[in-house]
Amino acid sequence: MTTYLLAGGGTAGHVNPLLAVADALIEREPDARVYVLGTKEGLEARLVPERGYELLTIEKLPFPRRINRRALSFGPRFSAAVKSIQSMIAERGIDVVVGFGGYAAAPAYLAARRAGIPVVVHEANAKPGLANRLGARFTSHVGVAFHGTRLRNSRFVGMPLRREIERLDRDVARTAGRTVFGLADDRPTLLVTGGSLGARRVNETIFAARQSIVDAGYQILHIAGDKSELSDPGTEHYHLVSYCDQMDLALAVADFAVSRAGAATVSELSALGIPAAYVPYPVGNGEQRYNAADAVNAGGAVIVLDAGFTPEWVETSLVPLLTDRMRVQDMAVQSRLMGTLEGSSRMIDLISQSLARP
Repeated sequence: MTTYLLAGGGTAGHVNPLLAVADALIEREPDARVYVLGTKEGLEARLVPERGYELLTIEKLPFPRRINRRALSFGPRFSAAVKSIQSMIAERGIDVVVGFGGYAAAPAYLAARRAGIPVVVHEANAKPGLANRLGARFTSHVGVAFHGTRLRNSRFVGMPLRREIERLDRDVARTAGRTVFGLADDRPTLLVTGGSLGARRVNETIFAARQSIVDAGYQILHIAGDKSELSDPGTEHYHLVSYCDQMDLALAVADFAVSRAGAATVSELSALGIPAAYVPYPVGNGEQRYNAADAVNAGGAVIVLDAGFTPEWVETSLVPLLTDRMRVQDMAVQSRLMGTLEGSSRMIDLISQSLARP
């Protein structure tokens, strides 16, 4: 029996692939013991216990970006976190630490190294985070979600995805999805989603340009997010929903997508062969532009900066693209070649390799 410690959290981008790997580990090895290391403040504090895994916690320790009193105390607090994790490793007989980035990952990598057990890293973003850049120095078992990710010792494994996405039969689910969302059978569907965070530009532009898209022969499934102030205008073939808890069905009906370029979103669209126009979120370190790069470079997607995503761009660039059916079909093929539905199993193979080394 193998005992695993999966470290990471803070955001869905870290927690969701972690949980996908945890589920796949238990499915492949039913008697395995899986622990998750995170913080009490992150999304993992809710999602991990809900999924049935024991959550071990440490203090949230952001790396200091400037010199101040809190920065001066970072070293001793970080050292204490590492020692605490070493104790967890010893007490629970941990065999391997698998990190997914986030606050808990960096001290976990150091604790595993001191304990003499294998370290495995998964990087979900095309632009690696600080914790995983550290972890990659301690192991040759580094999996990345994007082909273009530059990280020491890395190999492409893809993104560990939710089971409902990995096992999605689009032909069967498409029929169900059209019924659920009230979509027509004789029109292709443009799926629009930006999430509740940072989606205002996406939402307002599509809302303003909806008639030109409908006039081009498409129907629109617009998931605006629960913070959106848009209300349904009653436009025929335009379907506005504030929240969707059946994203597998939404993806099943999509013939093209307009979306932000979060790592999970890009990975899901690529894995399912859905061509897209990506509008990277303009705040942060620019990682969303990097996330979209594989699909864009392969011809499976186009990218437009947030400031340039206007109703005029939709009418002059997106609509002509949508109506070029041969190009859309080719984009779907190229998108699928950049993605994979086997991220979880490939990641587990990588973990197994780390345990098999003498």
